[in-house]
Amino acid sequence: MILISPDRLWLLLGVAGLVVAYVVAQRRHTAPAVRHPDLALIDHLGPRRAGWRRHVTALALVLALTALVVGLARPAHAVTVERKEAVVMLALDVSRSMTATDVSPTRLAAAQQAARDFVDSAPEGYRIGLVTFDAETHTLASPTTDRTELLAAIDGLQAANGTAAGDGLATAVDVLEADETAKAAGVDDDTYRAVILLADGDSSTGQTLDEAADGAVDGKIPVFTIAYGTDDATIVVDGKTMDAGADQEAIAAVATKTGGADYTASSGDELSQVYDQIGTTIGTATENQELTVPLALLAAALLALGIVATTAWTPRLT
Repeated sequence: MILISPDRLWLLLGVAGLVVAYVVAQRRHTAPAVRHPDLALIDHLGPRRAGWRRHVTALALVLALTALVVGLARPAHAVTVERKEAVVMLALDVSRSMTATDVSPTRLAAAQQAARDFVDSAPEGYRIGLVTFDAETHTLASPTTDRTELLAAIDGLQAANGTAAGDGLATAVDVLEADETAKAAGVDDDTYRAVILLADGDSSTGQTLDEAADGAVDGKIPVFTIAYGTDDATIVVDGKTMDAGADQEAIAAVATKTGGADYTASSGDELSQVYDQIGTTIGTATENQELTVPLALLAAALLALGIVATTAWTPRLT
């Protein structure tokens, strides 16, 4: 529970002042003691109404005013709602290390399958794009709802030398910020935007992941990172055995810096589960639901109670 405009609570001082004034007035109007030879007669002729009844109207008024003031402070509580629209860029590592077989059948083949499953399961309103990186970056698909085009791009991925991970992330961010669909609308686009970065290490060329993350922070674009592969994996390049272990620390730091979430995957099944978790996170949003209307209705009900009590219990002269 939060208050969107808590500064308006000072109005409760006015309500407290009314309470104090009412208490003082009640003490001043206390009936004085009288002498009478027949107290039983006075008791018999006196009103039979309970003493607390005269306070009901005042109490209802105080509670109604309190509800109105709290309503003016705009109380709200967080609710989870389904996000029907989003723009997501997949930034996938296609460096030579993605040919490692520590993930069956290869890292790249398993990554392609998991990416296809993610695209297939995404809501129809999601626009998804694809950037890959080896020694260079390649924008294979701008954000689109055309799943056929996107899946074809994923199916055609091939590994190459070099790892420009930072440049790949920067390119994905640039594509989101220059989204032509948003520009064509002619209005500010506040649709949720995010990058899913799958990599097994930091850059071997170009800018580092940490440097590229600054651009995502400036654009308020969260990056969900997947550190992919096992720590002791190797590949053979030109007859030489090379280390292909995943650099989890450098990759996870991007998620922390940009407000995303970091994951690790060392098998095809784990990678599919990670994509499912990311899809769930992206697919829901937390919104503040205001309680002003319910409080206004409560205030109206209390005022009605006060009016009914006054009408029912006030003596009438006939």
